[in-house]
Amino acid sequence: MIVVASQRSGAVALADHLMNTRDNDHVELIDMDGFIADDLHGALKETHAISKATRCKQFLFSVSLNPPEAEVATDEDFKDAADRVAKAVGLSNQPRAIVVHEKNGRRHAHAVWSRIVVDEMKAVHLPHFKTKLRDVSRDLFLDHGWVLPNGLATYGNKNPLNFTLSQWQQAKRQGYDPREIKQIFRDAWERSDGLKGFRTTLEDRGFHLAQGDRRGFVALDLQGKPYSISKWTGVRVKDLKAKLGAPAALPAVSKVEQNIRQRMTAQVKTYIREVKSRHREEMSPFVESCAAMIAAQRAERKHLKDKQDERWAQELKTRSDRLNKGLRGIFDRLTGKSAKIKQQNEREAVACAKRDQAQRDDLITAQIKDRRDLQKSVRSVKAKHKQDRKILTKTIADYLRRPPIDAEREKIASRSRKRSRGIDLSP
Repeated sequence: MIVVASQRSGAVALADHLMNTRDNDHVELIDMDGFIADDLHGALKETHAISKATRCKQFLFSVSLNPPEAEVATDEDFKDAADRVAKAVGLSNQPRAIVVHEKNGRRHAHAVWSRIVVDEMKAVHLPHFKTKLRDVSRDLFLDHGWVLPNGLATYGNKNPLNFTLSQWQQAKRQGYDPREIKQIFRDAWERSDGLKGFRTTLEDRGFHLAQGDRRGFVALDLQGKPYSISKWTGVRVKDLKAKLGAPAALPAVSKVEQNIRQRMTAQVKTYIREVKSRHREEMSPFVESCAAMIAAQRAERKHLKDKQDERWAQELKTRSDRLNKGLRGIFDRLTGKSAKIKQQNEREAVACAKRDQAQRDDLITAQIKDRRDLQKSVRSVKAKHKQDRKILTKTIADYLRRPPIDAEREKIASRSRKRSRGIDLSP
């Protein structure tokens, strides 16, 4: 599985993100070890409080564990992966928590460790952790029999559609798939041999080049939102300048924004609103179906948990009743019978725990299959919407490339055309 890690602070913000049930179908805290608190918010606040006695600012180590899209990892798979991560970077004895997220038929996990060693009141040093975790990720793919991505197979050929969290969030705010946006910029860069071709290709997809205040080359979409060319193409600034020239040759962001606003007529804005409205209507049944499925799955999981808890309590009582009390209990301890019963109880408890976990894994796998079947329909609709946006932005781009026509000249030209057709223009 792909392993992405960072050292960070922000205990409350991280806990809010990891326990966010609004943007995830299911959220489950599957492991808490080494903390006094029994909830994630309390555990991370606890780590923050301890870090105050040190000079460490980034007191947490946060890792995301992402299996391939077509695979379903179990809780034990995620715990094993977290163990390997901890061993690789030197956090094996540190408090940790693991949270599993499910969304759109995919399952991934987040693991968080405290970097503060309480006995020594100092933070664990994590040198070269990205390189170490790259090897952990590669081993996980091989051990599970999953196909290695190019980046892990060769330590090169980096996927050009990889994107950072900030790029993902920026794109999602605009309602577009960030992979779609990044592909637009990559295609424009690879198909062009200079500034003119790059600008024309981007404009065909609804993005307009400008000189940014700090970023050098930026592009604005039809709503005036900026995108860093370097970040979204994955090309260094030096290489951008070598191919496109100096950013100073481009108009400023404010001028491009003004030009877009002036030339975006009410008609064009209506087209955009119509397309967005139609897309919302087409997606509405799937949104409702997803919400209903998520609610049903949560209820099903709760029902299973309640039944398992009830059964566990009954089985616990049965095992407890095997141990005699009073004088007979003393006699059993002296003869060794009590020890044998305890060993039997321990074996049965482990077997019961594994049985319950297997039931949960089977339910999760079945639910993910149902969610993926629904997601196939969602993807087909999104693919159609992507094509709609492509056609719309091409149409608008063609319109915006037309030279502006003075309103009075257009009025005179219109009257001339009507006269030539014999239309009475008298008041």
